This record gives sequence, C-alpha cells and structure tokens, in this order.
Amino acid sequence: MSTTDNQTIQPTKKGSFLQENNKSLLFIAGAVVLLIGVYFWYQNVYLKGRAEEAASKMFRSEQFIGVDSLSNKAIKGEGGYPGLEKIAEEYDNTKSANLANLYLGGIYLRKGEYKQAVEALSKYSATGSPVADPLALGLLGDAYSELKDYKQAATYYKKASDKASKFTSPMFLKKLGLVNENLNDFKGAVEAYTKIKSQYPESAEAQLVDAYIARAEGKIK
Repeated sequence: MSTTDNQTIQPTKKGSFLQENNKSLLFIAGAVVLLIGVYFWYQNVYLKGRAEEAASKMFRSEQFIGVDSLSNKAIKGEGGYPGLEKIAEEYDNTKSANLANLYLGGIYLRKGEYKQAVEALSKYSATGSPVADPLALGLLGDAYSELKDYKQAATYYKKASDKASKFTSPMFLKKLGLVNENLNDFKGAVEAYTKIKSQYPESAEAQLVDAYIARAEGKIK
C-alpha cells in the first residue's frame, strides 16, 4: 500500500474557504466597488460632458444645413466647427451623434451618394420619436430603392409606414406599393394601396390610389 493510501484525508474545516481566500474576496469586492464608481462617473460626468459639448458643436452644423444642405460645410465643417461626420464619429453614444447620422443620411441621399446614405442611416438608433424614427426608416427605403435593392426597400417602407403618423404613413405605403410592383409582388402592392384607401381616405395619396390598385390588380396572375 502506498504512502498516499495510508494518509487520512482531513475534512475541510467550516469557514476555511473564506479564510484561505480572504485576500481574493477583498480584491473582488474592491474591484466591484471601483467598477460601480467608474460606471456612475461615465454616465453622469463623462457622457454628460460629451453630450453637452457635442450639442454645442451640432448647433453650427444645423445652421449650415439651413443655408445649404448640399454644401460640404454641413458634412465637413468650417471655421473650427466640426461637421456632421466628425460629430457622428467622435461623439458616439450621444443624442447629437445619433441625430448627425440621420442628417447625414438625408444629405447623402439628396447628393445621390446612396451607399453612404445607407451607412449613415444604419447607425441611427431609434429614440421613440414619432417623427425621426419613421423618417430614418423611410430614408433607408429611399436609399435602397435608388440602389435597386427593392426587397430591402420594401422592408424599410413597411417599417416606416407602421411607425409613422397619419400624415406620413400614406406616403410610405405608396412607396411600398411601388417597390412591390418592381418585385412583381402585385398582391403586396394591392394590399399597400388598399390600406391607403381604407385607413387614410383623406390623404393626398388616396385621391389617385384607385388607379394604382387597378394597375396592380391587372397584373396579378
């Protein structure tokens, strides 16, 4: 029989784990306290400071947009003020950066730079805004439509119409119907057009929607 077999294994005394690992546990507890402190500093000091700084710089970019949204001043900045691109990149996790992505998407779309529009708009995070959120989705639909990616365009127009108000939903539904026709999804097109007629009869889009319905129905096999 080996020496190991002759040895009696002593039971672990109650509390021995805490005694043996006392230093480790104190280290972990200290690290947790430190992380909590860092988190609150990050949320209440660092992010708040960055948000205020970004908002002050965003003001000038919005002025550039008001003067001429197609000029590069809004995008690249001027006179010591950063443009929308820099704000979106350097002040991420702020409301200003989020809004900058929405602005950029709209500007790129108007400039015919559709891939850049998709890239910027895809970075926009929903805020719960009944105006900005459906607008971002609708602009993505426009960008994909211009890129002839009608399947993606239909996805975003559908999302936009679901989120939009009674004033803009008919517009997105009409665009959804049109891209569905491009996809040869004529039943889907009829469904979108019919929704305009039934749910938004007072809208401008509803005035001529019967012609669109008839056209799409005529192509259903």
